[in-house]
Amino acid sequence: MIPHGRPKGEYRSAQHEGSPVPLPLLIFGWGNRSRGDDALGPVCVEQLRALCGGAEPVEFLDDYQLMIEHALDLVGRSRVLFIDASLSACAPFETRAVRAARGSGPSSHALPPEALLQVYIDVQREAPPPCTLLAIRGERFELGTPPSAAALRHLQAAVAWARAWLAAPQPHPLPA
Repeated sequence: MIPHGRPKGEYRSAQHEGSPVPLPLLIFGWGNRSRGDDALGPVCVEQLRALCGGAEPVEFLDDYQLMIEHALDLVGRSRVLFIDASLSACAPFETRAVRAARGSGPSSHALPPEALLQVYIDVQREAPPPCTLLAIRGERFELGTPPSAAALRHLQAAVAWARAWLAAPQPHPLPA
């Protein structure tokens, strides 16, 4: 089983962990490391962090889910890559631009990326940075199971794509 990151319910803004000036790129993955393939977002972030070794102008953040507080992590960014596991994505992964949209209203738990961008607009009164979603195909999300072999293969393809995203100068999604 993949070990947990931060304790459940603990929120720390990426901007407050390091420099008061945020790095231009943010890679943010979410998911539950105790639920099989749901761990793909945080594990992808972990692998990218290790591969970059601090050489890129990028900040890495992972959590169990997106929450309204995460809108503050987008402040000052030039681009954001969101990473999550998905049962509906085509294998090995899908990418798409994320646009702000109102959902059923802000709550303290589990926002989709579109709603998070709307929170950003509502709070900051400005357009959010360009955001891309990397949805990695998962198959098994049962509590207490490790990631599936297929999901781990999809993860490797997603990591390679995300490295290209990091190197790309444009804010728009690269083809999957």
